[in-house]
Amino acid sequence: MKTADFDYDLPRELIAQRPPALRDAARMLVLDLSSETLTHATIRDLPAYLEKGDLLVFNDSRVLPARLLGRRRDGGEAEVLLLRPEDDGRHRWQALIRPARRLEPGSQVFFDQSPLAIVVEVRHGDTATVSLEGVADPLSEVRRIGEMPTPPYIKEPLADHERYQTVFARDEGSAAAPTAGLHFTPDLLKAIRDGGVDVAFVTLHVGLDTFQPVRVDDPSQHPIHREWFRIDGPTARAINETRRRGKRVVAVGTTSVRALESAAAGEGVRTGENWTSLLILPGHRFRVVDAMITNFHLPKSTLLMLVSAFAGRERILAVYAEAIRERYRFYSFGDCMLIWP
Repeated sequence: MKTADFDYDLPRELIAQRPPALRDAARMLVLDLSSETLTHATIRDLPAYLEKGDLLVFNDSRVLPARLLGRRRDGGEAEVLLLRPEDDGRHRWQALIRPARRLEPGSQVFFDQSPLAIVVEVRHGDTATVSLEGVADPLSEVRRIGEMPTPPYIKEPLADHERYQTVFARDEGSAAAPTAGLHFTPDLLKAIRDGGVDVAFVTLHVGLDTFQPVRVDDPSQHPIHREWFRIDGPTARAINETRRRGKRVVAVGTTSVRALESAAAGEGVRTGENWTSLLILPGHRFRVVDAMITNFHLPKSTLLMLVSAFAGRERILAVYAEAIRERYRFYSFGDCMLIWP
């Protein structure tokens, strides 16, 4: 297995640059694994594919507007993207820094109209441990001056920050949105529940690896970074009861998949919070997730590898080719697929 095995060509115009006018306007390509069939649908059709007793599991992490654009002491531009806190007071963080070669330990980044200063403590290539100084409540100041950390392939400014949050986002801490959840509205969630399908929430704070390409030929050698996750008692009970009844656990998004598979224990999941560095590659035995809803992912990415582990690499690449032929929209603000057992 090589990283190059997960490559494909995508026309640039299919990279969605903005969210759709309506959250639930996404197209949904349904891959039925048992019948080897593809169906073109929309996310609003999802309730028709679910059965009474199934369980949808969402990631309720909220994105922090943690992209901070400032200047170095010499006047040059600098960018700091906060990834995860290193202390309870949120004064020390792991961060992506640019330009990394100009931000050596001891360097400071300043911001217009703000007393906040960011000091580089230790550098690790393109990332660093930084401290937030000059304000008593650094997180409030970050919320005030920060920008949403939309991925680099999105070139258009985001007009409404809430469109990069799910409607159920609750626990702030992600450096990127769990994008499969962006398609859901209160009305769609009500229609799902009205059909006898329950919903549950895990929290996984999306971190650095969302932004990191796989640079090694052997993907098993890719150094995936840790992400913090939590599964509470009600969610664990709902998952374990669903599996006991022989119904399906449907993970919404790859972040939900990673949280659930990281917490797998026996025939279900364990409660609690932990860090995960689980890298899901073809050959992984899924212990919790029976079906998934996911957006279309970048070539040679760990997310494409995860989806390929669930449904097969050749099958997924064929589905992606069909999505390209049918002009589906790709990546964070794009359309989605339902992978069904």
